[in-house]
Parts: sequence; C-alpha cells; structure tokens
Amino acid sequence: MNYSELHELQTTSLENKIMIAQIQIQKAFALSKKPALAFSGGKDSTVLLHLILLTEPEKSAGMPIIYGNTGVEFPECVSFARGIAKDWNLNLYEAHPSKTTEPGLKYKAQRELLDTIRSQGRISEILKPDGKLKSTRTLEQFLPDNFPQFEKYRLVWPAGTLMSYWWCADQYGYPLLGKAWSKLDARRINIDVFLSYSQSVSTDPVLLSYYKVLRQVKISQHCCRVLKKEPSQLVQADLGVDLIFKGLMASESRSRAKNFLTRGWLFEGAQKPYLNGEPFFHCQPLATWNEKDIWDYIHRFSVPYSTLYDIGYISHDGSRKNIRRNGCMGCATDLAYKDNHLFALRQTHPRAWKVFMRSGLGQEIRNLQHILRTNQMDIFDVFPTNELIDAQPCIFDDLDGLGGKPELSTDLTYDPEL
Repeated sequence: MNYSELHELQTTSLENKIMIAQIQIQKAFALSKKPALAFSGGKDSTVLLHLILLTEPEKSAGMPIIYGNTGVEFPECVSFARGIAKDWNLNLYEAHPSKTTEPGLKYKAQRELLDTIRSQGRISEILKPDGKLKSTRTLEQFLPDNFPQFEKYRLVWPAGTLMSYWWCADQYGYPLLGKAWSKLDARRINIDVFLSYSQSVSTDPVLLSYYKVLRQVKISQHCCRVLKKEPSQLVQADLGVDLIFKGLMASESRSRAKNFLTRGWLFEGAQKPYLNGEPFFHCQPLATWNEKDIWDYIHRFSVPYSTLYDIGYISHDGSRKNIRRNGCMGCATDLAYKDNHLFALRQTHPRAWKVFMRSGLGQEIRNLQHILRTNQMDIFDVFPTNELIDAQPCIFDDLDGLGGKPELSTDLTYDPEL
C-alpha cells in the first residue's frame, strides 16, 4: 500500500471503515488464544473497545483490558476508565510503573560526585576506553563514603522508589519537543559524560547544535517507556497475552502512517519469551480512521466518553477549543507549536500545570528559551522562574522562535550503551 491508497481509505465512508475494522477484529480473534486491548481511557480506545464487543461479543467476553495508569493521567480519564469497567463488566487491569530494586543517587548528587572524581584527577577510572561512562552504578559506587552525606540531604532515591514521572524527569530528563530530540536515550549523567569525554561525539554541524542544546537542557522521552510500555508488557506477560489491540490511527502522525503502510492492520511483532516461541500479534483496526470518524461513531452508537473532551480553553486566536487528546498531563513534546498540551493544561488544570512547572519543567523550558533567544533580553532575564510560574505568563506556553531550530535527522544514531 502507498500513501495514495491510504488517503483513499481515509476518505471513504464511516460505514466502510467500520466494515474493514470488523474484518480485522475477526481475523485477530481467529489468530489469537489470549487477546487484550491497550486502553487509555481516551475516545479512540473506547470506540475500539465498543467495536470489539459489538463484533465479537462472545469471544471478547472477559478479554483483558489493560489500562496504563502512569500516575500522571488526567483524573477525568482515570475516573472514566474505572467507571466504564464497572458499567460494562470489563476485566480491567491497571498497569503501573515498577519500583527500583536498589538505592540510587538523584541527578544533583550524581553531578556532585562526578565533579569530585574529576577534581581528584580520577575521571579515567570510571570511563570506558571510548570516553563513555562505564555505568551509572559505577559512578554511584565509586566513592561509597559520600553516600551517607547524600542520604542526609535527601539526594538518594531509596530502594523501592516508584519509577514515576518525577523519577524519570530527574534521571533522564523531561519530555520536551519531538522524538528527534530524544535520540540519545540514556540517563542524564551518562549524556553529560558522553558530551564531555567521549571520542564518538559527532562533528556534524547539525548534531553539534543538538549537543549544544543537550548540554543546557535535559530532554528525554524515556518516561514513555518506563511509565507506559514496560508496565503494560509486564501485565501482558503475567496474563500470557499473544495479541494486543490498539486504537492507533495513521492520521495522527507521519510515523504512524508509515507504520501502517509497512505493517497493515494486523501484523506479527517481536516474539515474547513467555510465549515459548509462539507468535505475538498487533492489531490496529482503526488505522484508516480519523478524529471525525471517532466522534461520528460515538454519536451514532451513543458511546460514552471521558468528560475530559468537554473541557474547553481559549486558543491563541481567541476562539474556544476543547481538549482533543488525553495522555500524560506533564507531556511537553508538542511545545514548539501553538495551542500545545501545556498551553491548554495551564487553563484547564491550572493546579496540575503549576505542579509540573515548579517541579523543574518550567526551568527546562526557561533554559530552552535562553538558547533560542541568544543575546536577546527577555523576561527570563529579569524574574526568577518560580515568580514567573506563579504569574503564569504566556512565555511558558510555547517556544516562540523555535522555527530556527536545526532539523535533526530521524537517523540520528541511538547508542544503547551510553
């Protein structure tokens, strides 16, 4: 299939899209012994749930519904997910982030320890031959006598700490900008060492601009793996799931369109160890739908949905808009665009917005603004970050001027050993 054929499918009638989706659902149940639905509490996955129950009422009875509760979900979606599970008698499983198995230093302590090792002239003892950090654990255990002092000043994550959004932000960075800005998927301290000592730091001008940003702003989307992907996979493994239904649509992004063109509605994914070599499948029956189709289906079949989508805010152009998507409240991956997630959150959930901003997200946005406005005086040069957050100025709403950012290649090397 090519983009032209995809466009043709996307512009066909809702009736035809429902028929195609039902065919894919039937095929999926024919392949699977233990299917499950990845449920977000949002409108897309709710429509898919309704369509599955409508298409295969007997086979879908008791099917696991896996809700990824990241801990920073919109409260309206959490309430809706639990409510619909009760109303529809669903077999709902909430997937929560895991906990750490041993104590670890907070980023501030890691930096202090790194500076101490450097001042002692022993930096080579914690580095690989290519200049990368041997491991985060190597650094943290290098001067064990420092550990009690870090504990005293609460700079240690105790064993059993929930790997929450806040833990991810401290250890990896905040979910800022798109995926191209998170290609170096490693802990913040590892990236610091890489940029300072590694022989493999690229001299490509585009990547040098990228590294310049990373030296001042800690950007990472690792939280998506820790908060969503891995917890869901653990539940799938516990249940022996061999097929997962997802409410993904090609219209949501170019990457999802590319994924659909490559794999189709139903495809075999990577094998899972717990399946003993048996295949694992993914099914995305709504792949050729769009947002209008979702709402038309909801209204046609009287499908309930989260009250989140009825909450409005005032856009940059002065018009009133409603929240369109759910997800993690602290996500800032679309910060480069007007009417982004945080812009809306500031109006719809101001208390939550302030919590995220005061936890460090506001400071990272401030750091980004400084980079983008080189040699230009702005409000960030006058007032402290927390004062600006309390005033809730529009300076945090988007990265005005980001149009000058370097275009990062999607082939930017991912280094799993960083």
